Amino acid sequence: MTDVYIVGIDMIPFGRYPTRTVPELGAEAAWLALDDAGLGIRDMQALYCGNLMEAHLMVGQRILREMGLTGVPVTNVANACATGATAFREGVIAVKSGLYDVVLAVGVEQMGRGLLGGSGRSDGFVEEGVLGSNTMPAMFAQIGVEHARKHGTTFEQFAKVAVKNHHHSTMNPKAMSQRETTLREVMEAEMISWPNTKLMCSINVDGAAAAVIASERAARRLGLLARSVRVRASEMTSGPYTAKEFAIPDFNEVTRNCARLAYEHAGIGPDALDLVELHDCFATAELVHYENLGLCQEGEAGRMIDAGETALGGRIPVNVSGGLLSKGHPLGATGIANLYEVATHLRGAAGERQVVGARMGLTHVVGGSFGRGSACVIHVLERV
Repeated sequence: MTDVYIVGIDMIPFGRYPTRTVPELGAEAAWLALDDAGLGIRDMQALYCGNLMEAHLMVGQRILREMGLTGVPVTNVANACATGATAFREGVIAVKSGLYDVVLAVGVEQMGRGLLGGSGRSDGFVEEGVLGSNTMPAMFAQIGVEHARKHGTTFEQFAKVAVKNHHHSTMNPKAMSQRETTLREVMEAEMISWPNTKLMCSINVDGAAAAVIASERAARRLGLLARSVRVRASEMTSGPYTAKEFAIPDFNEVTRNCARLAYEHAGIGPDALDLVELHDCFATAELVHYENLGLCQEGEAGRMIDAGETALGGRIPVNVSGGLLSKGHPLGATGIANLYEVATHLRGAAGERQVVGARMGLTHVVGGSFGRGSACVIHVLERV
């Protein structure tokens, strides 16, 4: 099997695009990624498209209608918050197997406003009021409360995650929100679901990101190997059986399993990483994922945020893009946008927010809902 490389990658600024369509946003990101690689749509041998809200409407084919109907195979992917990363992974697998030499992966989403979740399951049972709330803020609040019960994590420590990521966003021109917030401002904001205030919740925005994936042979032939980023590992897991899985998705266990596989297949440990873009859909989520990804020991996440270890300039910078809390979280686009951020640092092109000397980075997304299961995708990227 061949090594696989990202030879072109980009994203549109995340925000609100009420006058544009999903295919238009996806096509714009695709053109940006193709321009980054110096290639055209006719150079692509397949398209993998991640979109959740319009998954049944053949978004990938509609993107090609905007760009040029080349007749290549199109695979449309929907996999909760892991949608974009799953589409990218499908492209990686196809190239690694030798089926194709160069493919395009696109993640795109237009989001509504308000809380995600809250609907009943297909079997008619509604957890709301029986097992608590099945809105996303409540699910991730429960994860934070459980961590606090076990390890004494404080409201202030959770809030510091938001302060850090909001600060990082001021250096990212493609982030939806680019403003500083003080610790007091975060803690005194409207409470959404304890301990997550409004400023500790990710932003529902519109967005798109895309990547051109190539085999080593193609990257060499096209003269793109020197500026490419190697995909060192691409792993995906679903939620295993745990005592609470049928009540609430165990985002911790599914992430730990995926991280273990990613490190094993990349041949590294977490100490080899220079930066991480992880799934901070809520401030509580980022903190628990420090431990799930092995960035610190069990129960040390609160100390880690207090010490500034995950801030730009710290031991292992996390979500230097501003994360989902500030950059925004268009579900289908998030996974590839995370890859864009890490790849940009590995290329040394992140400007003011550059992680100096970055050689190895990890991206993580995880999604799911009550009674439906979960999905986690982790990629390890390496500078050539």
